[in-house]
Amino acid sequence: MALKKHTGVNPPNIGGFMVTAPKHGISFVTHHRVLTAVSLAIIAFFAFSATFAAASFLDIDSTVQSHAVPILSPSKGTSTPTTLDQYAGKTLNILILGQDTRSDSQNAAIGGSDGAGDHQSDTAMVMQISADRSYVNLVSIPRDSLVDAPSCKTTTGTIPARYNVMFNSIFAYGYSQGGDVASAANCAMTAVNALTGLDISSFIVADFAGLQDMIDAIGGVSVCIPEDTKDSYTNLSLTRGLQHLNGTQATQYARMRHGTGTDGSDIMRTTRQQYLVKALLATARSKSLFTNASQMYQLAKSALSSLQFSENLATTTGLVGLATSLKNLTTSHIYSQTLPVTSAPSDPNRVIWASTASSVWAKFKESQPLVSSAATESNSSGSSDGSSSDSSSSSDASSSTPSASSSTGASSTPSATVNANTGLITESDGTLIDPETGGTVDPESGAIRDPNTGQYIGMAAKYINFTVCGITAQDWD
Repeated sequence: MALKKHTGVNPPNIGGFMVTAPKHGISFVTHHRVLTAVSLAIIAFFAFSATFAAASFLDIDSTVQSHAVPILSPSKGTSTPTTLDQYAGKTLNILILGQDTRSDSQNAAIGGSDGAGDHQSDTAMVMQISADRSYVNLVSIPRDSLVDAPSCKTTTGTIPARYNVMFNSIFAYGYSQGGDVASAANCAMTAVNALTGLDISSFIVADFAGLQDMIDAIGGVSVCIPEDTKDSYTNLSLTRGLQHLNGTQATQYARMRHGTGTDGSDIMRTTRQQYLVKALLATARSKSLFTNASQMYQLAKSALSSLQFSENLATTTGLVGLATSLKNLTTSHIYSQTLPVTSAPSDPNRVIWASTASSVWAKFKESQPLVSSAATESNSSGSSDGSSSDSSSSSDASSSTPSASSSTGASSTPSATVNANTGLITESDGTLIDPETGGTVDPESGAIRDPNTGQYIGMAAKYINFTVCGITAQDWD
């Protein structure tokens, strides 16, 4: 195993979550489709940390240049890197989009041949890389959330504002009107900026085949499965415990939504995608892929050949500098969650952004990690993630932290104690609390629920790894 195992019109109500009744709009509905594109993006950045010979560099550079996508609505932060790591010392926000297309044989083989002409974006994550490169924030936006989409530019004209539409339809409608990825991605980025109040100027788009090829290029990924899983829609069958998945299996794991013991929602699926991102990084680090030039070259080629970058990111020198600055990032400093949502009044099968969503985006605006200050201090000291100098790995190892407010406004127990191996707090009644979000954790699946809405927002990776597969925090990082 890769991981060691031990015992034209300004639309009203851009806020999205204030929608109270359905309005006329176009809704693209698809089922059982998703892609964790952010894993490709992160690994692609790291892929440049190795030193390539001139020929290899030119080969990579040609790939990057050929996958550049024009930005149709430049923001104040849009510019093209001209020096190595132009982003040094700057916080960088990137929109990651997974294009669910069945337009070629490889993508159709993974996702099915139905809807071959569709170009959905059933995975959307906002990634923030901190200015000092000490952490990365990842927030998944549920595809089924109903939002108001502002007008946006395509390569053939401007799309008027639309109201109360599914979030993933924004990418699809942009593609159908403009006929290309540039139109689709720009409409999605325009909407995210309007809905969040951020000023995102960069995006990355990937597809099914890209994820499969990239994971195969690193020799597969090790994932701790908390419950026996059999999904008839993807034909994926996994038993509880540590499993090593190839590219096809991992892609199906990212897409599945049934047979997991949970509610089969798209929101729960986004949490598995976040977990897979961390597992990919842990696998790559365990194999020393970031210091092996030959392996890194193959990984870079596989990842980059299936990514499309906004033109301000599509320079090899800029990516080299950015990736090099991220080479020491560990899984414990990737902070992820799904955006808080609640059931839509107009449709029980849809969701709207919860009022607490604004506090998540406030963290981005303030360039802060998606954790409470107490959790951050504990993580930095190494006491709550098992990385302290104390070599003890007993199951009751723990550290004391002060009372902390979560990113969604909930508070953990006063004088709470964080278990060093699981990363969780156990309350007097046995309830498991995730100190980073304030959410409650299902002891069987490791799923984290929002303390205010009850919806899934993440997976307790350390808890699952240790209790199910005996993987300590040190091994995970």
